[in-house]
Amino acid sequence: LFPNKIATQQESLVLVKKLLAVSVSCITYMRGLFPESSYGTRYLDDLCLKILREDKSCLGSLQIVKWIQGCFDALERQYARFFFSPLLLNLQTVTELYQFKFKYKKGVPQMDIISDQTNVVNGVCSKNVKQASRLLIRKLYLLMQNLGPLPNDITLTMKLLYYTDVTPKDYQPPGFKEDGSSGDLFFDGDPVNLRVGSVSTEFHVMKVRVTTDMKRMGTLESDLIQKNGPTEISHQGLDCDEEEEE
Repeated sequence: LFPNKIATQQESLVLVKKLLAVSVSCITYMRGLFPESSYGTRYLDDLCLKILREDKSCLGSLQIVKWIQGCFDALERQYARFFFSPLLLNLQTVTELYQFKFKYKKGVPQMDIISDQTNVVNGVCSKNVKQASRLLIRKLYLLMQNLGPLPNDITLTMKLLYYTDVTPKDYQPPGFKEDGSSGDLFFDGDPVNLRVGSVSTEFHVMKVRVTTDMKRMGTLESDLIQKNGPTEISHQGLDCDEEEEE
């Protein structure tokens, strides 16, 4: 499912696309948003993954697939900065939020210092990238398994934010349109921010965050939790953890 070697920018892009598709599929499946017929099956070691596919009998899953493909277009152009999926109550307030943050690197050689030896490494160790990818998906499944049920009446939407200094003003990827709303999302309940993980290659970085209601929390590893979560989530403030490391 994930490549053993990341040597080129194209291979790195494919990895990020796979991680995004698998992550969104995991979220929608484990939160019970679509029927079983909307998913295919893949395996990651001993973990059975359910992957969204184009199910013509389920318009909702078709729309999610279109949004993911639209995000792929923005990733290929290196425009995408945030891809986030709020679950809304009454189309107004957020009850759960999933954030995917993307960064792009220039792919220059990195200096890796180990003990007294200095080695110039052309990129990131592929073994570590594959391990990080597996760990990210496993942690996401663990989190989904431990969250309590969602309210019955919810709506899933997706928003895509760009790096404005490089993105043309008239650019809209397939499946998306310009958002004319105020840009602020208000959370319903007592929000807790959870760090799921990040994967970094020589060319890309992808980070995953989840914000959920404290009441839905099960027994989770304490290092996932960011305390003092916001009650108001501003689009402009989503990258407040810009420099934080896992």
